Amino acid sequence: MSCKPFLFPFTIYPLQPAQRADSLSTTITPFEEISSMFKRFAPLRALSLIAGLLLATACTATGSSDVAPYTDGAEYVSLPAPAHRLSNEGKVEVVEVFSYGCIHCAHFAPIAEQMRKQLPAGVTFKLLPAVFSDEWLPFARAYYAAKKLGVLDQTHLELFHAKFDEHYPISNLDELADFYAMHGVKRDEFMRIASSDEVTQQIRKDSELVKQWQVDGTPTIVVDGKYRSANVKTLAELSAVTQWLAKRELAGAK
Repeated sequence: MSCKPFLFPFTIYPLQPAQRADSLSTTITPFEEISSMFKRFAPLRALSLIAGLLLATACTATGSSDVAPYTDGAEYVSLPAPAHRLSNEGKVEVVEVFSYGCIHCAHFAPIAEQMRKQLPAGVTFKLLPAVFSDEWLPFARAYYAAKKLGVLDQTHLELFHAKFDEHYPISNLDELADFYAMHGVKRDEFMRIASSDEVTQQIRKDSELVKQWQVDGTPTIVVDGKYRSANVKTLAELSAVTQWLAKRELAGAK
């Protein structure tokens, strides 16, 4: 609905010179004629003002419910079709592209955990480890090894904490193996899985998906392979944009 100004059809009357009334012996002065004219048109002016206020109120009320809180091309962007999802699980998929080598991902991790719990039924949350440099490759291998060994949930936040808060030396695969060994994982088993061809192929597949999603930094959120987070001001806003997109996509999928 578009809102256009509404105008009453006013006619502007020219002022007449003083006239002598036939039935009266007094002369009507210009001031009295102007006063009389304003009295005649006062009700119309009042109606016009009221109508204008009502119209403005109606437009404001309608517009406020239709305006989206976030803008395509600003806080998020629409990705080119067709949509590429990480998996077929759930009606709607939310993917965080991250790295254990990224301090911003470390800051976002607890926020993402709360966001995951707040996502409605039918929306699945997944992680995808990005490899933007050789230094990040061991972290991607460690992610898939931990997932395969069933310790991902209990070590995800802990790894961020150990690296960025406790400043443990965790940069290569050997140091990562030591970290997971402290959490009950057999070191040799970790190294075998992390270095496997299966994990290598998965990382290559992930890298292709990251390119299709046009991700160039972390943390980045991709919703249903259709929308990617963009220029958010804070990590809290990243969470809010994600939830809004996921709920909107879920409503359209029903």
